[in-house]
Amino acid sequence: MEQKKIDRINELARKSKTPEGLTKEEKAEQANLRLEYINSYKASLISQLENTYIVDEKGNKRKLERKDAETNHH
Repeated sequence: MEQKKIDRINELARKSKTPEGLTKEEKAEQANLRLEYINSYKASLISQLENTYIVDEKGNKRKLERKDAETNHH
């Protein structure tokens, strides 16, 4: 995500704490920017994990296996 958008998220967060708060349009912009940030963060993390290997005590490397989110609920 571009630094300009992260700066805007922070700007809106600061403004939301002021007595005037955010307009309806700014709240929608904030929600969209936050969602974009979260999706960008998730994509980056998934990419990193897809390139992660586990090395066992014998020195064998194996790729991490992806688990479905639905199977992890207890």
